[in-house]
Amino acid sequence: MTQVTASYSTTSTPRHIADRLVNAKRVLITSHDRPDGDAMGSVLALARALRQRGRFVDIWLAGAFDPVLQCLFANEQPGHAPEKLPTAEYEAVAVLDTGSWIQLEHLGPWLKERREKVVVVDHHRSGDTDFADRIVDTRCASCTQALVPIIEALGVKFDMPGTGGSGSIAEALFAGLATDTGWFRFSSADAAVFTLASRLLSAGVEKDRLYRQLEENSRPQRLGLLGRALSNIRWLANNRAAIMQLLPEDFVTASGSPEDLAGVVNAPMQVGSTECSLLLSQTEVGIVKLSFRSKPPLHVGGTFVDVNRMASEFGGGGHVHAAGARVKGEMSVVAAQVAKVIERTIAELG
Repeated sequence: MTQVTASYSTTSTPRHIADRLVNAKRVLITSHDRPDGDAMGSVLALARALRQRGRFVDIWLAGAFDPVLQCLFANEQPGHAPEKLPTAEYEAVAVLDTGSWIQLEHLGPWLKERREKVVVVDHHRSGDTDFADRIVDTRCASCTQALVPIIEALGVKFDMPGTGGSGSIAEALFAGLATDTGWFRFSSADAAVFTLASRLLSAGVEKDRLYRQLEENSRPQRLGLLGRALSNIRWLANNRAAIMQLLPEDFVTASGSPEDLAGVVNAPMQVGSTECSLLLSQTEVGIVKLSFRSKPPLHVGGTFVDVNRMASEFGGGGHVHAAGARVKGEMSVVAAQVAKVIERTIAELG
């Protein structure tokens, strides 16, 4: 179970983490299972920085990821074999965008045997405290933002190599920053985020190309799954919340896969009265994935639905406006449990 305690906090410095990594001849970089844009951008940014310093780096990604993220890779060849574990030995291991064992299900046993070699860089509020050296900056809107001081300490150039920023550290950092802030729409996109975005654009990032590659490059199956999800939408708490479900047969009918679900949970948020949305999806027997989203308050100091708090009740977590969890159980049972939590949470808001 993920610990939600104040003890999950920074224990190191960017300089110390940078020194540990650059003093290692061989480094493994990984992130949470089923990496998203921020996880992918973080892994690639740090890998490119260390390679500029002449270090041998392996990237290891576990679980399926949205195929559109493949555009971020230049010549990198990530290890991506869910049924296997790394076979080489490393002097340092960097775990990015998570510090939670439950999100490191695949590599967990391997990491626990090497925890003295592990450094963590994260921006989430909840995690486990097993790793001694970690940066946990919850002020950051993305893990890539939290990585910037470490990359600066490595003394590398953000704008190499490639044209238009392609394959650069800057592009990888921008991808994580943009996707984790909903392309700068979320409340986490504060002045510091825009300052960093400006710096990365000045380093050559082509945001229009990147937006098309990441946000307008889905397969037709995504619309099929969106249609199936919307066809069973249920409104709760006087239309203040929406809940949708996707069963294994929905994936078969739409010829889709979990990688096609990006953004589906956001669709009900277009309704004015909707404050939060939940998508339950099931592709494995007895496992239901929960994706929560909520809107920021309409007015300064107003109330909003903290979906990180809701997700934590199911062993998950994330951010106040975007969170997730994986729950063992049948869809109907899990859906009923989640609906009760949503209705209770909104009732408490008044």
